[in-house]
Amino acid sequence: MNLSRTKQLLDDDIDPLAPVESLIHVLESAIELLALPDNDFCWSSWQGEQDAVGELNGLIKLLKDGAIPERVKVAVLFAPTGPLQEVSLSSGWSAAFLKVAEKYDELEKLL
Repeated sequence: MNLSRTKQLLDDDIDPLAPVESLIHVLESAIELLALPDNDFCWSSWQGEQDAVGELNGLIKLLKDGAIPERVKVAVLFAPTGPLQEVSLSSGWSAAFLKVAEKYDELEKLL
């Protein structure tokens, strides 16, 4: 599995001059994690990987089209007991989720 976007996100600082591009990067990282084999979606609001990735890709499309999604639609994804955390806990990558969520929290202040 290729986690290049996630590794890059965790190695680099958030660019305060490019918050939209940074948010896209955070969402792409989340997609990489959601696409890991054997993920368990049973405690999340998603039916499975396709549903989860589709929702995040929809947010990325909005951003690339020049629109900013409602804050709550993105924030809930990274919130404690939100769907990303639920998948991470039941799938064994909760430490990686927390690091990605920290990047989102840092970025959210810029948006």
